[in-house]
Amino acid sequence: MTEAVTPYDKPDQPPSEPSSAPAAEPASEPAFSPSDIRDGAAIALVLGVAGVLLGLLWVWLAPRVQYVSNGEAVFLRDTESEARIGADGTFLLLSVAFGVLSAVAVFLWRRSGGAAQVVGLAVGSVFAALVGWRVGLWLGPSSDLVAVARKAGKGVPFDAPLELLAHGALLGWPMAAVVVHLALTALWGTRDPAPELGLWPSGYYQAPAGPGPAVSPDPSGTEPPRA
Repeated sequence: MTEAVTPYDKPDQPPSEPSSAPAAEPASEPAFSPSDIRDGAAIALVLGVAGVLLGLLWVWLAPRVQYVSNGEAVFLRDTESEARIGADGTFLLLSVAFGVLSAVAVFLWRRSGGAAQVVGLAVGSVFAALVGWRVGLWLGPSSDLVAVARKAGKGVPFDAPLELLAHGALLGWPMAAVVVHLALTALWGTRDPAPELGLWPSGYYQAPAGPGPAVSPDPSGTEPPRA
C-alpha cells in the first residue's frame, strides 16, 4: 500500500496556499487635472471678454440699413439694398477671424494641447459670440423706430437698428477656433515619446538532440516500496 506524497515548497516549511485576495488595481488618473481645469476656465474667461471687441467692430464695420418716415409710417429708403445681408456677413467674417486668432493664441500658450483646452476654447468661443451679438445690438442704433423717426423728422433718413438675421453666424467663432486648434495640434503639437521595444529572444528553447535514457516499463505493474 502506497501513500500519496504532497511535495513541499521547502523541506522545513508547509506548502504554500494560493492567495484568494484579488490583486489591487492601479488607481486610474482623473480625466482632467486641476491645472487643466484652470487652463480651460482661463481660456473661456478671456474669450468671453474678447466678445466685447467683436461687438464693437461689428457696430463699426457693418453696413447700415436706412429708413425714412413720411410722417405716418416708416419705409425702407432703398428697397434693393443688401445691407441686411451685409450685416450678417460682417458678423460672420469677424467671428471667423476671431476664432482663428484665439486658436493660434491658445496653441502658442499651451502647445501640448489637451481636452480641457479644447473644451474651454469651444465654450468660451460660444459665449464670446453671444456677448458680441448682444453688445452690437446694445451699442447700435435704437430699436424704437417711432421715437427715432419722430426725432429725425419727415423725409429725413435714419439708421435702422442692427440685427442678426442668420443666427447660424453665431457658430462661426467656435467652429473656426476648434478646427484651427485641432489642425495646429495635429501638425505642430508635441508628441509623446514612442515606447521602447523589448528584446525578443532569437528562438524558442529546444531540447538537446540525442537519445535519452531508456525507460523500461515494470511488467508487474507495481511500484517499488517508498522509503
